[in-house]
Amino acid sequence: MLKSLTDADIAHLIESSPPKQRSVLWRLLDNRREGSVLQELGEELQANFLKNKDTDELIALTDGLEPDDAADILQQLPDRVIREVLLAMDAQDRQRVEKILPYHEDTAGGLMNTDNITTRPDLSLDVVLRYLRRHDELPDIIDTIFVVNRKDKFLGLLPISKLLSSDPSMTVREVMTTDIEPILAHTSDTDVASLFERNDWVSSPVVNDEGQLLGRITIDDVVDVIREDADHSLLSMAGLDEEADTFATVRATAPRRALWLGVNLLAALFSANVIGLFEATIEKVVALAVLMPIVASMGGVAGNQTLTIIIRGMALGQIGNSNTSWLFTRELGVAVINGLIWACCAAIIAVLWFNDTTIGMIIAGAMVINLMIAAAAGVLIPVALKAMKIDPALAGSMALTTITDAVGFFTFLGLATLFL
Repeated sequence: MLKSLTDADIAHLIESSPPKQRSVLWRLLDNRREGSVLQELGEELQANFLKNKDTDELIALTDGLEPDDAADILQQLPDRVIREVLLAMDAQDRQRVEKILPYHEDTAGGLMNTDNITTRPDLSLDVVLRYLRRHDELPDIIDTIFVVNRKDKFLGLLPISKLLSSDPSMTVREVMTTDIEPILAHTSDTDVASLFERNDWVSSPVVNDEGQLLGRITIDDVVDVIREDADHSLLSMAGLDEEADTFATVRATAPRRALWLGVNLLAALFSANVIGLFEATIEKVVALAVLMPIVASMGGVAGNQTLTIIIRGMALGQIGNSNTSWLFTRELGVAVINGLIWACCAAIIAVLWFNDTTIGMIIAGAMVINLMIAAAAGVLIPVALKAMKIDPALAGSMALTTITDAVGFFTFLGLATLFL
């Protein structure tokens, strides 16, 4: 059955299996396909399968892989092993991989492949066509040819569609496109994905700081980045790593979750301490203990709505210094309107429930205040975390929950202490 599956399907099957079944599937896999299957797996599984490989096995495993895939695998190995594997490659493959290795995998340089086709601007289209026909096969996902000078400096693009539809006697310079900005090698993968999305690119050239062509990024690599960013945003809000293995063992999973639970315990103790300040008030009016969680919960939901919108805007590159104040004002206005509406509802319910108008007024006032604080925190927390170079998706939700709980309890019980 494995022999009939594609590399991607085998990788999916391995990732969807518990640890014992994984080891069986890996042993059944044809050695010649290990490298191509491995590059389809997540980093954690790659590291797990690589740790038991000797140098000769690693050399065989990386043989025939695309340079960017080989570089991704090699970056997980010790420097000594990397050197041995590189020395075992033929000169052309080694040169291509060495061009990618210096760049982190989360940058354009780490994403790029070096299988691009280049031409000079002074050649005729007929010469370019004859050159292409000499190849047995062309690189995958090729929609354009890159135009460079003799020093490999990027000059523009020659789309395949123009090459096929233009007069063969015309030169490349006459039909090439020059209004395309190449991507710098140190550009983050998130920014690369945004550029592809905005411009509807299928591929894009990657250059160094001097403008020399290094390689190209294709849409299949960008799709992987978009998926990884989505996983990161989803899992980070629960304090989890996007590379976390769904079927990891108890021993591997428990420590990862323990840290975030510990942070949550500290936050909960802080909120509990706020409640402890008003112990005497709660003892006198039992209704406060019943209604208290409502204020904190409403603030938490409203704050998370704002926080999610702001983090999404940051991920899309839509939020900067010029529009943050507008968003802050907008969210504050929304909080006031919703706060007044639902505060009235909560007040009516509290009055009917406990037959006490004062308690209704207290919960209404506390709810409006907490929703306004939640909206302000939902905007300011991710902005502040980003300024401190901390991932807002990872720490924003925890910080917001702590603030809305503490402020909700303090406001509600503080007002009760004053008026009851």
